[in-house]
Amino acid sequence: MKIVLASSNEHKVQEINDIVRGSGIEFILPPAGFNPVEDGESFEENSLIKAREAWKLSKTWTLADDSGLCIDTLDGRPGIHSARYASTPQKRIERVLGEMKGKSDRNAHFSCCMTLISPEGDTAFSYTGICEGTITDAPRGTNGFGYDPIFLLKDSSRTMAELSEDEKNMVSHRSIALRAVLNYLINEVHSAENA
Repeated sequence: MKIVLASSNEHKVQEINDIVRGSGIEFILPPAGFNPVEDGESFEENSLIKAREAWKLSKTWTLADDSGLCIDTLDGRPGIHSARYASTPQKRIERVLGEMKGKSDRNAHFSCCMTLISPEGDTAFSYTGICEGTITDAPRGTNGFGYDPIFLLKDSSRTMAELSEDEKNMVSHRSIALRAVLNYLINEVHSAENA
């Protein structure tokens, strides 16, 4: 079963295909012209916007995700603006660490909302995965991307960037949301198609 992943990020497509390997489901990039305007006010809204845009181009099963880093003491920032919080990944990390200077409450979480659209254009399933942690004082680790080097996993001594790809794929917000989507596809869609 092939599903269009509403993203132009090949790294994300690869990461998701690694997580679902062996499931009989493969994610592919959307057709040319995919350029959604992410003007929603929540991860859920932006996920739906991207999923609908990819569905309009493909008219098949489509999955979109919207994710970001939410920091308690910064009123949830960077949140839905995580990818646009500064001009480069390094500058985004520097901005967050600058805003966290002197803050004792360093609790944060990664959030990922996934929305699945059916070939008929209906919202078939939606789920939000959460990964809890805290913000470090300085970056640690060289794996992963985005804010991974400053995100210390809850009940762990390692940042997300200090995990191997396989370890990250067991605990990340994206993998939690994806497993829920996969469960839905296998139990609801696949079983219905083979009934």
